[in-house]
Amino acid sequence: MHLSELNYQFIIDFERFLRNHQPVDHHKGLSNNGVMKHLERMRKMAGLAVRMEWMEKEPFNQYQLKFHRVDKHFLTVEELSRIEKKSFSIHRLHWTRDVFVFCCYTGLAYSDVMNLKHTHIQAGIDGEQWIRTSRQKTNTPVNTPLLPEALEIMERYRTDARAIANGTVFPNISNQKLNSYLKEIADLCDIQKHLTFHLARHTFATSITLANGVPIETVSKMLGHTKISTTQIYARVLEKKIGEDMALLKSRRLAQRSPDIPV
Repeated sequence: MHLSELNYQFIIDFERFLRNHQPVDHHKGLSNNGVMKHLERMRKMAGLAVRMEWMEKEPFNQYQLKFHRVDKHFLTVEELSRIEKKSFSIHRLHWTRDVFVFCCYTGLAYSDVMNLKHTHIQAGIDGEQWIRTSRQKTNTPVNTPLLPEALEIMERYRTDARAIANGTVFPNISNQKLNSYLKEIADLCDIQKHLTFHLARHTFATSITLANGVPIETVSKMLGHTKISTTQIYARVLEKKIGEDMALLKSRRLAQRSPDIPV
């Protein structure tokens, strides 16, 4: 197929194909956002072809990508605690749980935690231990103070032979295997949500930081986001936070109505 044949009609036909395609294996068909991701990649390649003068005009000029807003799932404090306290007799599940929980308390993505070295753990201006590294995905600096839960997990693997051989904080494992083991952990801990490794990052952003009053600007820096609008995806208003805010408002209004109580 020649690049000159890549036109608006082809884009419409390709979108229809993607929406109706049923995989022959166990995978599900594409969601709307999955279809849009494929077309987004094609648009980038078409734009490159135009800049290289391989095509005369941009075929996506009249086409608009339409992503559906999707809520980011995360673990509640209770669900995270259930995973933390669960005792696993199978070593691979114990190991997977530790790395997953570590990321729930640090916000690191899979590639970043697998490449984390002890040289990345440095003393901060407050004298506490911080993670100082860069996101592999964007090369954006990440500076995150280590919470006690993360420090405790990290110390367990200081003498691990596989971690020492790799020169990393944790032994390496593929993302595919981690997600496979997390499904087992979800079943054993009675977690009904679709447990994936990336859920740890969502949990750090939502349940660990934002829900406990950490400013969104601070969370954005720790997650290594280049734009605060990216972090705002996580800034959902939790029921717990709504209750706390309304209780504070109620107490203020009561104080204002009573002449004997200073406001």
